[in-house]
Amino acid sequence: MTATGSVPTADSIAPDSTESATPGPTGDAIRVLVADDHVLYRRGLELVLGQESDIEIVGEAGDGAEAILRAEELLPDVVLMDVRMPRRSGIEACLAIKELVPSTKIVMLTISDEESDLYEAVRAGANGYLLKDVPAEEIADGLRAVYAGQSLISPSMASKLLSEFALMIKKHEERPTMPVPRLTERELEVLKLVARGMANKDIARALFISENTVKNHVRNILEKLQLHSRMEAAMYAVREKILDLPD
Repeated sequence: MTATGSVPTADSIAPDSTESATPGPTGDAIRVLVADDHVLYRRGLELVLGQESDIEIVGEAGDGAEAILRAEELLPDVVLMDVRMPRRSGIEACLAIKELVPSTKIVMLTISDEESDLYEAVRAGANGYLLKDVPAEEIADGLRAVYAGQSLISPSMASKLLSEFALMIKKHEERPTMPVPRLTERELEVLKLVARGMANKDIARALFISENTVKNHVRNILEKLQLHSRMEAAMYAVREKILDLPD
């Protein structure tokens, strides 16, 4: 896979290493693990994200298997990961990392605009899906958004996801309605707000409850519905017509 996009690369590239060559900030910075099988692209991301005072590159990985090991070792806040990598794909790595380090958010950063890759990433628990042609400065903003609890998709891919929503609804119109797993009234309220893309703090404000209570409700919802991510929960809400959408 050839890495393309607007992320700059350095004229002089340091030898490949599993350790980040760029020292990052300390304190409350967002700790990021970069996983991509192209050294040049990893170095470009380091150059871009290294300029951000609130983002720290804590490590890097050159394939999916290494990404899993590094995530378990470093416990990053966010993993910025390619979809197609050797040894283990980004999708496989996403599934494994979500099992090993549930608190870690995962953003897929890829040249792949294949719908199948997007859907597999969502099912694997990815919190975001960005194409590598996204402007470089938007990557940092995307990391902040996902770290804050939002889901993130490149606009061109979002349209494909909406098309998938429409297709799922159409397929279910002629099927008998299946009983929804037992969610409490409050959990249903939270699920509807999650499906509208609201972050935990905004849900807490809307329902007059604490943010920790929202987190507990979201965790219970995912467990009851056997889902892996907020994005997948949103898809479920639309598919099962739990979310009241405008005509």
